Amino acid sequence: MPPTSFLRETTGGVLLSIKLQPHASANEIVPHNSAGDELRVRVTASPVAAAANEALIRLLAERLNCARGRIALIRGHKSRHKIVKLFGFSAAEVVRQL
Repeated sequence: MPPTSFLRETTGGVLLSIKLQPHASANEIVPHNSAGDELRVRVTASPVAAAANEALIRLLAERLNCARGRIALIRGHKSRHKIVKLFGFSAAEVVRQL
């Protein structure tokens, strides 16, 4: 498994560091380069009324094939830099599915 500076295993799951780009042309997870310590995610939604945060959670749930309830936004509700907790996952599972 390649080194992933955007993932940290914790009790009960994994913490994922994300840089979110709202107003994108498509919902996508940008391939990770080793230079950054955040996973870049683009969503078409606007940040107004937390629509971009909800789009992020939907996209992650779809890619990880899990319920949205297993994903929680821990930090960065009003920022582009976010910390998301993925409950019941290992870092290896997340890397493989993203």
